[in-house]
Amino acid sequence: MCKKNDTFAFTMGIIAGVVGGIIGGVLFAPKSGEESRKELKEAACDLYEKHAPQIIDAKRQALESVDLMRYKLERQFRKINSSLKSRKMQKAKELEDSESNVNDSDFDY
Repeated sequence: MCKKNDTFAFTMGIIAGVVGGIIGGVLFAPKSGEESRKELKEAACDLYEKHAPQIIDAKRQALESVDLMRYKLERQFRKINSSLKSRKMQKAKELEDSESNVNDSDFDY
C-alpha cells in the first residue's frame, strides 16, 4: 500500500512540476498578455490531452481518499456522539436514583 501512495505522490509531483514550469515559462516570457494567455491555454490543453488518463486516475484517487477520510471522520463522530449520549443517560439515571433514594427516606417513620 505504501508503494501505491508513493507512486501517486511522485506522479502528482511530476504533474505539479510540469504545470508550474509551463506557467512560469509563459508568464516570464517577453510577450504581450494576449499572446501569453493564448500560449498558456494551448499548453494546458496539450498537457491535458497528453496526460488525461493520469489526470483522471489522480482525480479518482484523490476523491477516493476524500471519501475514505469522510467515512472515518463520520464513524469517529458517531462513536463520540454515542459515548456522550451514554454518559448523559448514565448521569440522568444516577440523578434519578439519588432523587428516588431521597424521596424514599422522606417516608421513613
